[in-house]
Amino acid sequence: MLAIERKNEILATLQKEQRVLVTELSQRYNVTEETIRRDLEKLEKEGFVKKTYGGAVLNSNTNLDLPLRIREKNNQEEKEKIASKVADMIEEGDSLMLDASSTSLMIAKKLKKLKKLTVITNAVEVLIELSGQEGIKVISTGGVLRDASLSLVGKSAERTLENYNADIAIISCKGLDLKRGVTESNEEEAEIKRAMRRCATQTFLAMDSSKFNRASFVRTTDLKAGDTLVTDRLDEEWRRILTDKGIRLVTCGEE
Repeated sequence: MLAIERKNEILATLQKEQRVLVTELSQRYNVTEETIRRDLEKLEKEGFVKKTYGGAVLNSNTNLDLPLRIREKNNQEEKEKIASKVADMIEEGDSLMLDASSTSLMIAKKLKKLKKLTVITNAVEVLIELSGQEGIKVISTGGVLRDASLSLVGKSAERTLENYNADIAIISCKGLDLKRGVTESNEEEAEIKRAMRRCATQTFLAMDSSKFNRASFVRTTDLKAGDTLVTDRLDEEWRRILTDKGIRLVTCGEE
């Protein structure tokens, strides 16, 4: 295994479990503990982790922006169910705006079953996933490439979005908090999501349940009456609060 692959796997484990131990990683990857310590030192310099005695913990900064390749590995089963549910709600001929997130990429894969669709996106991975798909028209926002998220951002991307009126904007988030609303780790990503929301008749927020009661760096928007939230599960308190706001709730496994 290449060092970069090992680092990415360690970071994925940290994202899931919040902490790792040097001894356990050494045994898992069949390398010396010193090699693991060097991996953790590099991750610490990159701002992703904080070293502790005998291991490391995930950096809890609200503006931490993990690479898309890492986020794709987290909560895959839940995101898969959410993606299937969202795709089932899309009708032939719809026009969509799809943001750059690991959940949106899974949704794009499910959308390929449709025979007529228009997708406007700032996600490089979504552009690639849907390229050459007969019946699906794909429009790129253009813009400045963000390496971490493989997304296109900036004023030119926002201006492109503003040229269109879509049926549905499908966005994800880094956190949903009662006081702070829908939040994102990066301001440019948040601006794109806001623009998508403004330019669509409906907004779907697709997020796995790990995002509840979390607040990231930038406030993106608030959920409002008429919005649709698609998630894998929902506790009774959140269900009551969101229902009172007039938000349509769709939970995987429910009709």
